[in-house]
Amino acid sequence: MFQNTEIAFQWRSDKDLRRAYFLMKTISKPWLVNLGKALSNFAIKIHFPINWIVKPTIYSHFVGGETIEECEPLVRTLEKYNVKAILDYSVEGSEDEKKIQEALDETLKTIYNAAKDPNIPFAVFKPSAFGIPRILTKASEGADLNENEKKEVEKFRQRVYTLCKAAYDNNVPIMIDAEYYAYQKIVDDVIYEMMQKFNKERAIVYNTLQMYRRDRLDYLKYLYEQAQKDKIKIGIKFVRGAYIEQERERARRMGYPDPIHPTKEDTDRAYNAALEFSAEHIDTISIFNATHNEYSAYLLTDLMEKHGIAKDDPRCYFSQLYGMSDHITFNLAKLGYNVAKYIPYGPVRHVLPYLIRRTEENTSVAGQTPRELRLIEQEFKRRKALKK
Repeated sequence: MFQNTEIAFQWRSDKDLRRAYFLMKTISKPWLVNLGKALSNFAIKIHFPINWIVKPTIYSHFVGGETIEECEPLVRTLEKYNVKAILDYSVEGSEDEKKIQEALDETLKTIYNAAKDPNIPFAVFKPSAFGIPRILTKASEGADLNENEKKEVEKFRQRVYTLCKAAYDNNVPIMIDAEYYAYQKIVDDVIYEMMQKFNKERAIVYNTLQMYRRDRLDYLKYLYEQAQKDKIKIGIKFVRGAYIEQERERARRMGYPDPIHPTKEDTDRAYNAALEFSAEHIDTISIFNATHNEYSAYLLTDLMEKHGIAKDDPRCYFSQLYGMSDHITFNLAKLGYNVAKYIPYGPVRHVLPYLIRRTEENTSVAGQTPRELRLIEQEFKRRKALKK
């Protein structure tokens, strides 16, 4: 299903592919990624100009642009191939009220922009951009909060409400990204409150479940039971997880059980079981299958056929990050499934932490970068053969 490189790279010129190949070759070397991370962090600290080297290389491969307007040509290009776009304002969180308000205003802009563009089916935000993690952690742990801390938690709740209400008013589903284990509970609680308010007819508010956590499959089943009682719909974005090293280190340091599955195989089983459970309960659960895993993408297509779910049913979406796994994205789109590229955007300096995570992920996930390189090589051979 995913091996047709002509379809996968039809939108990429030879020059684009050569640049992608060089970049993937570079980030396949852990020592080089670690060096780049250290130099980038140092450059940010001393306010050294880095746009000139970052923007035409790693930034242009993984990021749509600095503004919504800069992303517009990419959105239109993807549209030609039946691929949707989701614009994610990827600026890291801050405790500064002014910066939080700026992030809120920009995220509202993404909602209004999606409302007028049929090729942008979702809005998205990261909850830690609108709350103070150390206070959210205390709230998640059930610790006593002082008056100022209670006010901060309420501000967080109100900001999430503002975004979800805008999404509801503009008929734009909105996905709320997952966070660290330490403060995911308060995020989960607030998101469910929003689901109760806005998901009565269809899934407008989506939570994100990191299936590398041992408890997420049970939590999905709990959410389903609650939704049945409350007569609402739930939307779930499924991911494997992004913070494995940090989570395990914190668990060791704080002396609580490791919340992460012991092996990748356990994570894969939980992820696929979650897809199966959701497909069985599609009348209640809308699925956003955010994966670079070929089997999990194929599995959902199989489940949709098994349960009589149309390829273009809006309750089922597939997604991959911009700059990765085009062979999954474009082949699914060609077959008529709902597929969206997740496209981060924002100023170069502010998006740099996201870029560092992407390079680390490509380096650490077994087989991911070699797979990208192999597919690009395969496409080069195909194009060369055509020219003979």
